[in-house]
Amino acid sequence: MGQGLSCTGSHEYGLFFFGDDEHGLFTAAQFGDVKRLKAVLERDPRLVNQTTYDRHSVLHVAAANGQIEIVSMLLDRSVKPDVLNRRRQTPLMLAAMHGKISCVQKLIEAGANILMFDSTHGRTCLHYAAYYGHSDCLQAILSAARSSHVAASWGYARYVNIRDGKGATPLHLAARQRRPECVHVLLDNGALVCASTGGYGFPGSTPLHLAARGGSLDCIRELLAWGADRLQRDASGRIPYTVALKHKNGACSALLNPSSAEPLVWPSPLKFISELNAEAKALLEQALMEANREREKTILKGTAYSVPSPSHSDTGTDDNISEVSESELCCICFDQVCTIEVQDCGHQMCAQCTLALCCHNKPNPTKTSFNAPVCPFCRSNIAQLVVANVKTDNEMDSKLRRSKKSRNLSEGSSSFKGLPAMGTFGKLGGRGSGRVAGENEWVDDKP
Repeated sequence: MGQGLSCTGSHEYGLFFFGDDEHGLFTAAQFGDVKRLKAVLERDPRLVNQTTYDRHSVLHVAAANGQIEIVSMLLDRSVKPDVLNRRRQTPLMLAAMHGKISCVQKLIEAGANILMFDSTHGRTCLHYAAYYGHSDCLQAILSAARSSHVAASWGYARYVNIRDGKGATPLHLAARQRRPECVHVLLDNGALVCASTGGYGFPGSTPLHLAARGGSLDCIRELLAWGADRLQRDASGRIPYTVALKHKNGACSALLNPSSAEPLVWPSPLKFISELNAEAKALLEQALMEANREREKTILKGTAYSVPSPSHSDTGTDDNISEVSESELCCICFDQVCTIEVQDCGHQMCAQCTLALCCHNKPNPTKTSFNAPVCPFCRSNIAQLVVANVKTDNEMDSKLRRSKKSRNLSEGSSSFKGLPAMGTFGKLGGRGSGRVAGENEWVDDKP
């Protein structure tokens, strides 16, 4: 975890090596000794600009170690938040690298530039958070990007898909490093699921290629659910299935096999889907992932890679089913409890049938506008979806338990029978130098 952080010296202090720390300045910053650091700076205020051999400032050391009191004190003393070390890394990059969320937030509040690039790999703080799997830091940086000058000058969508010196977006790094939570956050914020490391029309690796290489089933599930193309080829002409086979990731290769059933895909271009409230979105995402897990069971059945049974127990769930009134069952599948309501008409459906309705007319990625589906009961356009109103908390709990215990969605629920899977939203490559990365050229590099 300490790549690029070490300073030459004879004494090791956690993430850093300090040689001749005669004033105890960096040691105090490392361990959060506010009293000692204040005493040192009161004797000689100029020491606030002291750096180590690798030009790490006191702020670098404090941010990397999550010493929020030290960071706040230094910023109050007018220390620049974007001070650079020898590798042109900022304190924000080191805080994101080590998952120090409080320091990330404080530095951003102090005006730290989220659009700084290091000199080693041309990566930003967003790349660092994605590579090391700190989804909270990732979300904080993305939230800042929406309201900062970056959104106005670069554009938010461009920042989410920012490329490093070798063509990798944060989504590429998260997929390669087996970081499913970061993959989900990035996709949910507009990361291009089919972005290529090649630029100007040259082929390159997609996040799905890298997830296949890393062997992360969870990352592959997320990418496929957002429309990743199983047939897109990398610079060597390989599809993700071939990459998974080469690296002996058997379960991944089974899901990526072009001859296996297509997964259901989250219809993100539809406005009413992208603007869902958190509760409704969670219900629909759960329904989609459950449907795809049933597909996985079918694909992996009888192989050495069968999906294990859930760790939680459904004991007693059948008793709860009797508590639900027949009038609350979805009138489309007559299987699940209604949990989603269409506004403004007020008609209700289960999450599975709502998802099937939204996925039925798959969006065309070449069009700028998309036709919203219509309510199956009154034929009015669906403009917004919300969680269905319930009378009591116990009733809601019963509904959620009933929805969670769905039957085999590939066989039991009529809402998914014959449902075509959505294709990719387009093979969108990012802009870059046009240089094609080889198989091992960049993907294993670390910040």
